Amino acid sequence: MSKEFEELDHEDMEKENFTDEKSDEVVDLREEIHTDKEDSDKKDDEYEDVCFMCRRPEHVAGKMFKLPNNICVCNDCMHKTMDTVSQYDYQGMLNYPGMGMGMSMSPEEFNKFSEQFPGISFVNLTDLQGQGGIPNKQKLKKKKTAEEKKEAPVIDIKKVPVPHKIKAKLDDYVVGQEQAKKIISVAVYNHYKRVATNTMDEIEIEKSNILMIGPTGCGKTYLVKTLAKLLDVPLAIADATSLTEAGYIGDDIESVLSKLLAAAGNDTERAEQGIVFIDEIDKIAKKKNTNSRDVSGESVQQGMLKLLEGAEVEVPVGANSKNAMVPLTTINTRNILFICGGAFPDLDEIIKQRLSKQTGIGFNADLKDRYDKEKNILKKVTVEDIKKFGMIPEFVGRLPIICTMDGLGKDMLVNILKEPKNAILKQYQKLLELDEVQLLFDDDAMEAIAEKAIERDTGARALRAIIEEFMLDIMYEIPKDENIGTVTITRDYIEGKGGPRIEIRQNSKSTKSSQ
Repeated sequence: MSKEFEELDHEDMEKENFTDEKSDEVVDLREEIHTDKEDSDKKDDEYEDVCFMCRRPEHVAGKMFKLPNNICVCNDCMHKTMDTVSQYDYQGMLNYPGMGMGMSMSPEEFNKFSEQFPGISFVNLTDLQGQGGIPNKQKLKKKKTAEEKKEAPVIDIKKVPVPHKIKAKLDDYVVGQEQAKKIISVAVYNHYKRVATNTMDEIEIEKSNILMIGPTGCGKTYLVKTLAKLLDVPLAIADATSLTEAGYIGDDIESVLSKLLAAAGNDTERAEQGIVFIDEIDKIAKKKNTNSRDVSGESVQQGMLKLLEGAEVEVPVGANSKNAMVPLTTINTRNILFICGGAFPDLDEIIKQRLSKQTGIGFNADLKDRYDKEKNILKKVTVEDIKKFGMIPEFVGRLPIICTMDGLGKDMLVNILKEPKNAILKQYQKLLELDEVQLLFDDDAMEAIAEKAIERDTGARALRAIIEEFMLDIMYEIPKDENIGTVTITRDYIEGKGGPRIEIRQNSKSTKSSQ
């Protein structure tokens, strides 16, 4: 009997341990659910609802009515709707069973309803879920209050690097363009000092936007990308060629700020201290000798005036144009730094034409062909030359800093090949290192690549195109032979007169050449 009692006691203890373990698991599961709920509540607190009808956010329209299917309607729209509906009875349609908000009719009721009210159909709100206009995804981040702004300033003046440190960082990535890097470093430093301090001794400091002029492939876009990476601020790169006047097919001017808002994670406060780089700005110049409406030229310049100077602009969230299904938010462009860049083709001819008017005859006189062979003629550009190119005076006046970029010469192209941290040659050397092969370049070979790039006249972009051509065979053939240790690119190989020097690994003393 004692053995039987012991066995029963043992079974009871096991059951108790099992129930204890199970209860512990239930407690842990409840804690996990509670923490998940807290996290989701915190995320919801960061965002505010948007009215499904008028698209206004909660901080503008006030408290929202919560309807089924995650639809929110503001107080004004709800009252307007009820006032409109109350004027008509629709022959008792509203009192028809099954017409309540969020209720559904059975097939028999629907057939009876369609017989009684022919030609009337209703949208099932549940069908909207999963579509591009999902109401529950149309939420904006809440704007911070004045107290929150004081506690956590977006930009700390002590943390903004001084101009010489900004330029030193740019030197690691961008070769040459010393004057341009100096101008941009000072402009950005002064801009963020202005943003951080807001005012100095009750004197409001105006914004200094930048106009970058330089030939294609000289590094305008790359310079701005590198700058934004160093400063850790939201950057939007827009293309002026796709912009059109409001009401026409193409991107609205506000789409530039939509990209900035997306780069800032829909955080309006952070977006209002970002950088916008508008590339190909020369493509919106006034069209000459045209009889049709210029919807992508002068009218776009006029539309951009308010953005550049600083104004409250309504911006669509997550779309390039305003429409009924897209929420809108207001962005103040007063603290947004605008950098406009363009190649401005034929601007050098306008400059030469202006300078050649001062030529004369006799001793010490300037000859007409004096400026024909000058490489950096763009450095002599004036506001009058830009106006003559087709930019309106109001637009140029809002870009007070004119920064010209140097054309890339042979020495500068050679430096671009080997000096920057992510130089093109270093990229290919890293690729071959993965195959345990060392890639070397002769100085003559790099000069030959630079000479070919100058002939193509597309700037630094030509370097990669040329290297891709002669590296194709090497990247194809090298993995075939595991004995290859070193590949040296020579000038003859670049010019098509010979092949690269290939050396076998150290365990094999022989050396061979590949044609």
